[in-house]
This record gives sequence, C-alpha cells and structure tokens, in this order.
Amino acid sequence: MKALEEKIRKEAVVLSPSVIKVDSFLNHSVDPSFMKDIGEAFYRKFKNEPVTKIITLESSGIAPAVMTGLFFDVPVVFLRKQKSLTLNDQLFTADVYSYTKETTNSISISKEYLSENDHVLIIDDLLANGQALKGMIDIVRESGAGLAGCGIVIEKGFQNGGSDLRASNIRIESLAIISDMSEVTITFTEREED
Repeated sequence: MKALEEKIRKEAVVLSPSVIKVDSFLNHSVDPSFMKDIGEAFYRKFKNEPVTKIITLESSGIAPAVMTGLFFDVPVVFLRKQKSLTLNDQLFTADVYSYTKETTNSISISKEYLSENDHVLIIDDLLANGQALKGMIDIVRESGAGLAGCGIVIEKGFQNGGSDLRASNIRIESLAIISDMSEVTITFTEREED
C-alpha cells in the first residue's frame, strides 16, 4: 500500500534499528480517514474468505480491525492483555512475550465471543518477532474456529516473525513491509499493488 509507505516515511520515527514509532497515525493517535483506507485494503485482500469475525489485540490493533470489520460487516472482538473483573474464567488464553516492553502478558478472549462456528481474520498493527500473532493464532485454534489469515498494517520484514509464520502455512498479508530502517531512511520490500 503505497499511501501507507509514504505515511510511514513522513511520520514514523525510527528509535533504533529494530524499533519504529508510528503513534502519530496508528497506535496512539488515529487518522480515521486513513484507517478507513487500511480497512478497505484488508477487505480487498481477504474478501474471498468467509470471514465471520475479526479479532485483534488491545489496544493498537483495534482501529484497523474496526475499520476492516465495517467492510466485512462482521463483529470485531479484541483480546485483552489484562484480566478484567467483568471477565469470568470462561476464557481462551495464551502467554505472549513483548520484545518492546520486555514483559510477558497473558492475553485472553471470552469463550462467549469465539467458537468453532467462526472463520476468523486476525488484524494487527505491527509484526516483528510474531509473538503476539502466534498467541492469537493459538487461541483461534484452541477455540476450534477456522483461520482466514492475518492482516498486518506494518511488518518488519528484517525480523523473523512473518517468515516463521509463513513457513507454517499461515496466510500473512502485510500492507507495508519494511526491509531495513535507520534514523535516515526506511526501505520497503517492493511488491505488486493490489
């Protein structure tokens, strides 16, 4: 998605060779009009899948997931990183390590919102080492639901998450894949535009 690549070039801040800050439009402040374009891009990529539900991880994945849900006209459910007092013990859970925060979180979703009758599309903001995505995939499998695939807004292609998951026959569709980045330049993997 060329518009996304341009937005990354203009607004992203590279904090280190492996950490990029995109909070001006994706995971702190949200540009609704641009997020609508992202939702439509994911719809075009997965429109032939019988998606019944979209899941994401709180909180950064919520905006692109909701916009994608509008195009599919299906519910969006987000997995929680911390157990809420309103959630009972009827949960699907997985432990996920965050390299950015250097912590392990238990992510969960109520069994009320995910079942073997669902065909799930996972949407996430960033893919680096793939731990969060692996946790969400494990939960989908545990529920018995089908997996349509995973839509990623920005993939760090120079880290192993995307390649590892693709090698496991998981469909990953990333709107922008960063092949290299420094404080001066961000390079993207060249691909055919849908």
